[in-house]
Amino acid sequence: MASASDTPRSLPTPDPTPFSTVHRSFTEQAERQPDKVLFELPDGRGITYRETAQTVRRIAARLIADGVSPGDRVAMQVEKSPEAIALYLATLQVGGVFLPLNTAYTGAEMDYFIGDARPRVLVCSPERRAEHERRAGEELVVETLGVDGDGSLLDTDARHEDVVDAGPDDPAAILYTSGTTGRSKGAVLTHGNLASNCRALLDAWRFTGEDRLIHALPIFHVHGLFVAVNMTLAAGASLYYLPKFDAEAITDLLPRATVLMGVPTFYTRLLTVDRLGPETCASMRLFVSGSAPLLASDHEAFEARTGHAILERYGMTETGMNTTNPYEGGPRKPGTVGKPLPGIEIRVVDAETGETLPDGEVGSIEVRGPNVFAGYWRMPEKTAAEFRADGFFITGDLGRVDEDGYLRIVGRGKDLVISGGFNVYPKEIEELLDAHPKVLESAVIGVPHPDFGETVVAVVVPLAGQEPEEKELLDFVADDLARFKHPRAVRVVEALPRNVMGKVQKAELRSRYQDLFLGTDG
Repeated sequence: MASASDTPRSLPTPDPTPFSTVHRSFTEQAERQPDKVLFELPDGRGITYRETAQTVRRIAARLIADGVSPGDRVAMQVEKSPEAIALYLATLQVGGVFLPLNTAYTGAEMDYFIGDARPRVLVCSPERRAEHERRAGEELVVETLGVDGDGSLLDTDARHEDVVDAGPDDPAAILYTSGTTGRSKGAVLTHGNLASNCRALLDAWRFTGEDRLIHALPIFHVHGLFVAVNMTLAAGASLYYLPKFDAEAITDLLPRATVLMGVPTFYTRLLTVDRLGPETCASMRLFVSGSAPLLASDHEAFEARTGHAILERYGMTETGMNTTNPYEGGPRKPGTVGKPLPGIEIRVVDAETGETLPDGEVGSIEVRGPNVFAGYWRMPEKTAAEFRADGFFITGDLGRVDEDGYLRIVGRGKDLVISGGFNVYPKEIEELLDAHPKVLESAVIGVPHPDFGETVVAVVVPLAGQEPEEKELLDFVADDLARFKHPRAVRVVEALPRNVMGKVQKAELRSRYQDLFLGTDG
């Protein structure tokens, strides 16, 4: 008889429900409660479900006029606004594939994404129009969208009412993720991926239309858009919609809110606010943390201060959310990411053989379920390499299952750095550093940081006779990298540690510099 460690871990599959896209779920809520406020903004303005639905139809008309057909990509690189969410919904309405891009990406980075995804429409901030105008042509239309509802995208009175009847296997979005070799990869997420993960989270976290969610996350990645926003739209809830994280502003909102979703940095910074306490959080029922590891000490400090145990979960670009600590019926254990969501299977295996490992042993984490992406955009060989024959996706993360069946993430097989919730691709930075005239080679690693969870450190070997300064190296790469990718420290060494095969031992470098930002490194 197979033991628990011989089979993938999963919870019972939820009762089957009729498939409904995120757009359809939003439309139903807008019809049911048109006057309910969806977005409450910092200036006190409220934007209702009806008003949002009207904006969605206006943008849909513009996308149709721009030639968007089902399957065409619509790229967005704009600052956070309610209209940006309407653009997401409008793209789904017309059958387009939504491609949100980080506002920090530079022109060189955008060249790659635009060239790879080949969108029909690129929506940028009005102040960046001149920068992107050169991209416009027969194959690409450039539109603008500002934070105050301005921009060419809304320069129409037309309304598009028709809705493309998308199925669960149809692509809904492409999110670019990073690995350790090659260029960034576009993970193709289907309508079924988004809808199934949303339903599982609504159930697991008891999220309803009565909730009032503080939204201070960016909207160009899974957590901010496909978790926080999708759940709000599907449940008919409301958002306190902040342009960015502000500890004082969030503390002001806590007495009126019920849920906060954030990254570890949110919680470390909230703990610096003196008035944060049980009274401030009296109406709150849930604090969620993800996108990077939360230190157990921060988990414990927050609970001691507020009376609330932060709920940690585990997800990634290719899968949405995979596991969660329990909302009720069990402890929220610091340092763990809980158990699989309903309908999702998780297993920890030997990376070489694929054999499932006994509980307690560290191995490669693999996941299977309706949340797992369709594949990498235009990379069939890479897609095939990341899946087992039985359909399990190889996450590249390392973990173990503890005595209570909770998953613990212990590291990454890949060298991806996650700083403040954002993925940083070491190879990209290394290539830039290696191009410096005083540099022989470099290795970029992530090390612990009290505020960002991890941050970027560059270890550089100079050419013979050269002595590059930290500032000149940082200045050399700055213009080609988004701010969150900039190394926070440079260390110059005589040689990089290597194994007998010549492979750089980044684990040794991480160990050497692990205390760099913790006050104990000389």
